[in-house]
Amino acid sequence: MCSNVSGAFVHSQKDRGANFAATVPLADQCRKLHTERLVPVDIEVRRIVERILTLRSSVPPARFANSKGFLLPRRGGLRYALVQSLRSALDQAAKRAGCVTHVTPHRLRHSFATEMLRLGVSLPALMKLLGHKDIKMSLRYVQVTQQDLQREFHQARQNAAHPHRLPTLAVPKELPSAGQALEATRHLLEMYRRQLGNEKTHRRLQRLDKRLLTIASELRRIQTEEK
Repeated sequence: MCSNVSGAFVHSQKDRGANFAATVPLADQCRKLHTERLVPVDIEVRRIVERILTLRSSVPPARFANSKGFLLPRRGGLRYALVQSLRSALDQAAKRAGCVTHVTPHRLRHSFATEMLRLGVSLPALMKLLGHKDIKMSLRYVQVTQQDLQREFHQARQNAAHPHRLPTLAVPKELPSAGQALEATRHLLEMYRRQLGNEKTHRRLQRLDKRLLTIASELRRIQTEEK
């Protein structure tokens, strides 16, 4: 967990409206990533940060002498004490929420990555959010369930520009047409059989012809009964 979040906000370079980003500065305390980045935040996060800054303004500045530039103050300038306080607060919140598993700040980071991916954030964008330099590192944070696979598959099918269609067969509207089709099929098979020299194939085609003849006879019987 990198707790070196700045209390400053910057506007998006393309949108000077309600889009903001929090600055995560490069600092020696955050040894894992060594990257400074801007993390997009919504208006609710901005309000929370502004509330924290308001509360800090009521405390003598001398108490934050070792926390200049950071959103959350360090007791005596020690980051370890801040991390322990955050872990304790998170643990209490998890218990109140009824969480049965042990919740850590880093696990929240993994949950955030998985949820962003499920909501449609691309892997390159997720890599930037997490401050990773290698996308393989970002993939370690992502958990893809069977439900995710099903959703992604059906969404891709719906977005297909030219969905594949099964070929349709012309269905005869009357039984005589079906009988004529069977007779034509038998004739073609007989012509094909006469061209072959394999006696085994001859016998197989003869058996197939007998089956077609039986079907044709049944169709004629049904036709007679319907009249």
